[in-house]
Amino acid sequence: MYVKKLTLKNYRNYENAVFDFIDGINILVGNNAQGKTNCAEAVFYLCTGYSPRATRDRQVVRYGEKSALVTGVCDSRFGLTEVEIEFLLTKKNISVNGVPIKKSGELMGHINSVFFNPGELKLIQQSPEDRRRFMDISLSQMDRQYYYSLQTYRKILDQRNNLLKSDDLDTVHQTLPLWDKELSRYAVEIINKRRDFIEKLTPYAKAEHSYITGGSDLELALETPHYQGGGEEEIFNLLSSRVEKDLILGYTTIGPHRDDIKMKVGGEDVKVYGSQGQQRTVAISLKLAEVSLFNDRFGEYPILILDDALSELDSERRNRLIDRLSDFQTIITLTDIPEELSAKNAKIFRINNGKIE
Repeated sequence: MYVKKLTLKNYRNYENAVFDFIDGINILVGNNAQGKTNCAEAVFYLCTGYSPRATRDRQVVRYGEKSALVTGVCDSRFGLTEVEIEFLLTKKNISVNGVPIKKSGELMGHINSVFFNPGELKLIQQSPEDRRRFMDISLSQMDRQYYYSLQTYRKILDQRNNLLKSDDLDTVHQTLPLWDKELSRYAVEIINKRRDFIEKLTPYAKAEHSYITGGSDLELALETPHYQGGGEEEIFNLLSSRVEKDLILGYTTIGPHRDDIKMKVGGEDVKVYGSQGQQRTVAISLKLAEVSLFNDRFGEYPILILDDALSELDSERRNRLIDRLSDFQTIITLTDIPEELSAKNAKIFRINNGKIE
């Protein structure tokens, strides 16, 4: 799978640009703030319908314009797929092969990608929410039903949390069991699919990490607080047993919205004891493992997007990472092209102020 053509119109700092990518390494090179990351972001939008950055859709519309357009043509084992996203100031319209889609979940799976930029270090360094987001993005592309189940779970969870803030305790105690039954159903489905994802990801992540570092051992495990694997009944009973605590706090204290991933290198928690270089290597290893997992699932590799991924790696680890990029399409942003990468048969796009030179 690879993106053959990307067209940007009034998208961020691009007035009109066309990228003809190759099924291999594509290098976007230029100084900072010239539009390299904007291009990488646009490819991710085509895959998921949203930005990998913390941004609102309307922010991608070029200053002074009323709309923006991103169009991508992807070649896969199923043939050509065209995805078009029109960004308006109040909404966005998405179509696949000329047919408008009504639900964002309908976009998932047409074009698959794995995205990495320096912000992805949050996956290691910061809150469990970032690690849950990592699982959710990957699983939603692999399994559309997971995406819909996750959306439903979040809606039920919001309803339950709102109920917990109510002053009408009689209504709360009468209504909570109904919400808890539905919440338990989707909670178990989400937890099981996340656990299966981590189990399948782990051997690939260990192999990638060992290759890049030359031998350090990486361990992964899904952590679901309080839950022992007893299914819907156990989740329901846990919710029931914590009602008084939840009422005091005003939110639901157990469930997959509290899940986390434990990551250890050499037996030590990499979040606590790992250097920034080690944490970056673990994050990249997880992304490369995702690429292999997609290939297992669909019989073809996704697009790997590396936004400023090489800047803080030492030369040995950078060389090992570059050697891994020959099997699938990679879109990589750089301010300078290292010698190791210049030797590859890559296509280079020089970006200056939203223009391809």
